[in-house]
Amino acid sequence: MSEALLSIRDLKVNYGGIEAVKGISFDVPEGQIVTLIGANGAGKSSTLRTIAGLVKPKSGTITYAGEDITGKDPTSIVNRGITLVPEGRRIFPDLTVKENLKLGAYIRKDDITDDLNWVYDLFPRLKEREWQAGGTLSGGEQQMLAVGRALMSRPKIMMMDEPSLGLAPLVVRDIFDIIKEVNKRGVTVLLIEQNANMALKTAHMGYVMETGRITMTGTGAELLADESVKAAYLGT
Repeated sequence: MSEALLSIRDLKVNYGGIEAVKGISFDVPEGQIVTLIGANGAGKSSTLRTIAGLVKPKSGTITYAGEDITGKDPTSIVNRGITLVPEGRRIFPDLTVKENLKLGAYIRKDDITDDLNWVYDLFPRLKEREWQAGGTLSGGEQQMLAVGRALMSRPKIMMMDEPSLGLAPLVVRDIFDIIKEVNKRGVTVLLIEQNANMALKTAHMGYVMETGRITMTGTGAELLADESVKAAYLGT
């Protein structure tokens, strides 16, 4: 197995008096796609938001490339090479596609032309619509824009929160093809996804979260074949 690029140890996260994440530990190996699956309210989004620096953990450690980054602010997390594609896309609807993409590179001082061309190579539809307002794009195109914007920071790890939410089945397949292509180009992916079937088919490794705890781990294929996972998450 590849060496862990990101390691979570005994992470606890509280919202008010509610313990959303209850001491979880897991690794994200470099160069792999790792997925967290589980029901709504299991603590998956809280985990990503804590890694991204948007939420401060109650306790535990987050180690990235050998450095303890627990509790660092979001800008310093992005600067280190970790980016989050949030649930619901969160693009800027009144800005053009190109302006949205440029905002993804706000921390950079170098020339972004090559990266802009890379994003347009990945997403030809964004190139076709680069002067359109983001809010005029379809749901699938907005998700492409959210992924493209994240890639503009040149991340080592891209975290994705429910990328297929609200999208038509054909578009969902496109999004997962894009995730695999981004990974092939050297970006490690940590994925949260309600579509457990697609997530486990795409991921190298998977973790099952239930009520703030990790209850199972295995390769994507192993979890796909597990009877309890099938019953709980795959509708079989």
